[in-house]
Amino acid sequence: MRKIKKITSLLLIGVLLVVLSGCMTHIHNVGRGAQGNEMTEKRQWYILWGLVPIANAPDTTEMAGSATDYTIKSELTALDGIINFFTSIVTINTRTVTVTK
Repeated sequence: MRKIKKITSLLLIGVLLVVLSGCMTHIHNVGRGAQGNEMTEKRQWYILWGLVPIANAPDTTEMAGSATDYTIKSELTALDGIINFFTSIVTINTRTVTVTK
């Protein structure tokens, strides 16, 4: 019984380390950064566990439109984590890119 608890604990720690190690956010301010709260969101797909972006890279300039001051946020959201859980076995991962004007 004690051995099962130890294995379960180690497995849980391993899963948490894998899941939580990917949680990161990159924020870039263009001009003075976002001046409002209008947001546009797109998903970026990668192959080979995030090493090679697939051709659908979101164009942040297009997402910002005519705005000269905006913020770009690239992050791994909870939805991305769920998607990645199922698609990472075939080396496909995703991140969310948000432009706030």
